[in-house]
Amino acid sequence: MKPKINSMQQHQFLQMPSSSIKEKRNTKQDFHKLLQTEQLKMSKHAEQRLRERNISINKSQWQKIAEQIDKAKQKGITDSLVVLNRAALLVNTKNNTIVTALQREEVSERIFSNINGTILINE
Repeated sequence: MKPKINSMQQHQFLQMPSSSIKEKRNTKQDFHKLLQTEQLKMSKHAEQRLRERNISINKSQWQKIAEQIDKAKQKGITDSLVVLNRAALLVNTKNNTIVTALQREEVSERIFSNINGTILINE
């Protein structure tokens, strides 16, 4: 698995406001700070899937995800499926690592094994 994310240039898949370049940089910096604060990590595979599937997750959604992962961890959940309105993430809560990402439509046709918790987040 990939160590903690050090560079925001790797995260072009985030949905950014279309106003100014300065605003885009601030949003990227905020996301980077959030990941550092919450200790969320993204596997290389998850990064690739987010880009390929054009999945956008904004700052407030990442914050909710991080909070819920922390709660799940406190309940002893080690591997979780995080379901959002438009996406789903497989997360190793033990290591705070996002393992992969799918679009919500893909979830209905799948069977997920080796998870011991599900987190539902309404955006």
